[in-house]
Amino acid sequence: MKLSKALLKPVIVSVCLVCFIKAFSQTDTAALSAKLTQNREKLGKDVAFILYRDGKMVYKKEMGKLNIKAPIPVGASSQWLTAALVMTFVQEGKLSLDDNVSTYLPIFSKYYKGFVTIRQCLTNYTGIQSEQGIAKLLQKNKFKSLEDEVDELASKRDIVTNAGTEFRYSNVGFDIVGRVLEVITKRTFERLIQERITRPLAMKNSTFTNEDYNAAVRPAMGARCSAADYINFLSMLLNKGSFNNKPVLTESSVATLLTLTTEASQVKYAPKPAEGLNYALGAWILETDAQGKASALAVPSLMGTWPIIDLCRGYACVVFARQIPGEQTRDLYMDIKATVDDMAGGNYQ
Repeated sequence: MKLSKALLKPVIVSVCLVCFIKAFSQTDTAALSAKLTQNREKLGKDVAFILYRDGKMVYKKEMGKLNIKAPIPVGASSQWLTAALVMTFVQEGKLSLDDNVSTYLPIFSKYYKGFVTIRQCLTNYTGIQSEQGIAKLLQKNKFKSLEDEVDELASKRDIVTNAGTEFRYSNVGFDIVGRVLEVITKRTFERLIQERITRPLAMKNSTFTNEDYNAAVRPAMGARCSAADYINFLSMLLNKGSFNNKPVLTESSVATLLTLTTEASQVKYAPKPAEGLNYALGAWILETDAQGKASALAVPSLMGTWPIIDLCRGYACVVFARQIPGEQTRDLYMDIKATVDDMAGGNYQ
C-alpha cells in the first residue's frame, strides 16, 4: 500500500520493504511543483522547499517572500541540531548519555532531581513539569541567560513523575542539556553550536542567538535557519555523519540519533502533528523498515518548518513556511512527502 493511502490512518508508521531508487525526471518535479503550489495557501503563502539526493540539491521551489537562503525561526526543528551537538561530545568521550545532569549541575540534586540523565533530557523523560499546548510551547522566553532558565527549572518546576517513566514532550530537557554543555566547556551554547555544527556544515545563515538580545538562547527551539542551511544538516545525517567528505559526526553517533527510543504507545503527551508517532533522539519517526529500524524521520515544528530524511529512498527535504495559518496538521506535510516518495519509487505493504 502506498504511503499516500496511509494518510487516512491516525498513525503513520509504514514498513519499507523494497526501494527502487530512480532518477527524478522533469515530469516528476512538475508533479511536486504542482503539489506545493496547490498547498501554498495552507502553508501560509511564503514557502521555501528543497529536495536533496545523490549528493546535491535536485529541486527547489520558492513562493512568496521566502527564499531558500532566508533565515527564519524553526522552533522545535532546533532540537535535532542540539541533539547532534550533544553527540559530538559523546563521541569524544567528554560526556555520556547516561550521565546524571546533577554531575554538572548540582542544583538538580538540591531540589530532588538528581537522577535525571542526559539521555532522558533528549528523549523527554525528565519527569519535570513541562509546557503542554501550543501557546506554552511557543511562549516568549523571559530569562536573560540559559543558566537562569535552567536554575528555575531545577528549583521551581514540580516533579510530575519519576525520571525515565513517562514521555511528555517539552522544551525542558533540551534546554537543560544545553546548559550542561556550557558548564563542561565554559563556553556559550551559541559558540558551541557554531564551532561544532553550523560552521562545519556551512550553515552561514543559522544562529541560536535570540532576536531579543536581552533574552536567553533556547537550545530547544531557538534556532533561526535557512532552508539551504538546514538541508546541509540533513545531508550530513543521510551521509552517515560526513559533509563535503569531512566528518562532523561519527557513523555511530548518527545511528544513535536515528535509533527508536520510544514507542507511540508510551507517549503521554505530544503536539498534534506528532501524535501517534514513535520517537528517536530529538526526532519523530515517520516510517520503519522490515527490521523495525527508523527509515524516515522528521522534526515537525509548530512554526511550520518540517525537515525530513528518508533513509530508504535516499533523500532529504525541507519545507520552510514563515507562518502557518491556523492549527498545523501532519497530513499536509505527509502529502508532500508522498509525492516525493512516488518520484523516488518504492514498494510498501
